[in-house]
Amino acid sequence: MSSVQTLGSPSPGQSCVLILIFTVLLQSLCVAVTYVYFTNELKQMQDKFSKSGIACFLKEDDSSWDPHDEDSMNSPCWQVKWQLHQLVRKMILTTSEETTPTSQERLENSLILETDRRPQRTAAHITGNSRKSTRSLDLASKHEKALGHKLQYWESSRKGHSFLNNLHLRNGELVIHQTGLYYIYSQTYFRFQESEETSGKVSKEENRRRNKQMVQYIYKFTSYPEPILLMKSARNSCWSKDSEYGLYSIYQGGLFELKENDKIFVSVTNESLIDWDQEASFFGTFLIS
Repeated sequence: MSSVQTLGSPSPGQSCVLILIFTVLLQSLCVAVTYVYFTNELKQMQDKFSKSGIACFLKEDDSSWDPHDEDSMNSPCWQVKWQLHQLVRKMILTTSEETTPTSQERLENSLILETDRRPQRTAAHITGNSRKSTRSLDLASKHEKALGHKLQYWESSRKGHSFLNNLHLRNGELVIHQTGLYYIYSQTYFRFQESEETSGKVSKEENRRRNKQMVQYIYKFTSYPEPILLMKSARNSCWSKDSEYGLYSIYQGGLFELKENDKIFVSVTNESLIDWDQEASFFGTFLIS
């Protein structure tokens, strides 16, 4: 009789396991229900806040609010507008810092603009043209009322050291466009070399006597019919009997008042002896005031 009751009723250990399983299932059910409830509530709150914020911009919320009132500060509409205001302000400050130039940049920009507006200075520097001189020396013109032969074959384009600013070159003459005080300068480089052909026809002593005088003149043309001599410089060189070549340069410069449409030019004696390298023979002027 005792053994039959034992087989029909659960043991204490089995009862504890069943109670534990029931408790776990009950707790899980409570957690699931709580999670679903709070998730639904949170979603409703988000939707409500979103609609309230959108209503602030769509003017669906007619309730008036004062930014200095504590009740208005606690309203969702005020918070949305305040956050948006802070975001816009931050973006404006960041953009302003990136685009606003510094004081140094403003100074540099003003100097660049001032340089661009300033007129280009009146000046010219023209150099010898060795390519033209080799085939054009015989065409060098001798002005009837000026001493020497006028030099015409200058390099006027911006090649090498030559340039023209507010002046232009015509037939070897620099034409003045603006009345003022100008510094005028010129250098002529003479190179003499004894050739076998020359030595065969003329004695060396006679050749030295004929070629040793070198003179450079600087003239200006005005409304006056004859050219006016501004400067001249001469060089007399005695070469030794054994020398086969000689190198001599003449440089002169001075300050003169020139008027609009005046023209200045250089003439020399013994033009066949000129070395036309751009570093050796040149002519130029620039406006002082």
